[in-house]
Amino acid sequence: MSKVDLHIHSTASDGQLSPSEVVHKSAKLGLSVIALADHDSVNGIAEALEAARAYPKLTVIPSVEINTDIPNGEAHVLGYFIDYTDQELNDSLAKLRDYRRLRAQKMIAKLATLGVHIEWERVQEIAGGGTIGRPHVAKEILEKGYIASTREAFSRYIGKDGPAYVEREKITPTGAVELIIHASGLPVLAHPFTIPEPEAMIIELKKVGLAGIEAYYNYYTDDQVSELLSIAEKRDLITTGGSDYHGFDGSFEAILGGADVPMESADKLIALAKRKKLRLANPQA
Repeated sequence: MSKVDLHIHSTASDGQLSPSEVVHKSAKLGLSVIALADHDSVNGIAEALEAARAYPKLTVIPSVEINTDIPNGEAHVLGYFIDYTDQELNDSLAKLRDYRRLRAQKMIAKLATLGVHIEWERVQEIAGGGTIGRPHVAKEILEKGYIASTREAFSRYIGKDGPAYVEREKITPTGAVELIIHASGLPVLAHPFTIPEPEAMIIELKKVGLAGIEAYYNYYTDDQVSELLSIAEKRDLITTGGSDYHGFDGSFEAILGGADVPMESADKLIALAKRKKLRLANPQA
């Protein structure tokens, strides 16, 4: 298990653990540096930083993961060391969360035409006030007994090619990078191999301020990691990594700290933040 996990979600978006529970679990597992990076939301950061006060050996980096729109897919941009109180950032993220709610409602309508009847009110309850995402819809489908696992919800209904899938309104990758920089953060392209031509995207985003790429990711092969490390070196970018943990322990996702991220990645990320005089996470950073 790695001591570093720079890609974690909580109930502030589509995770299963509250921000404070993420911090407590990370400390219990012996992690040294984590980043809470909820989808289109910074609403869990204050709680996470407060919980981290009890763990002086754990650094918590305030972060966000912004989902963006590209032809034939989507790209996610992570923002590290953001000023999570920035008004423009919060206003932009609020709009994206509104789009997510509308998307979920459209999915529910599509599911009904397929004979899968679930309740919008229950999806909201499952989200618990966090950013609504497909995992919340999947959980309600499971609760209603239409499937045997949340994974099946994606493969049968709401995955990218599923009959109840709905595209959502998103900003462009360039827009996300610029928004993160405006909020005094370091933009990093998340899991680049979800993008059809990752190096071309990296080159374009570097022009507007991309600081790094997520090279260490639980679902990547050694060859893929090596390729991303080579791109990062060639393009003078830092490399980060994380589990993309959502709290579904024992299911199809990585465990907390499950990605093999070297401590050097966290050290370089923190060093870059210091050089740019960004607002650091907590005193131990």
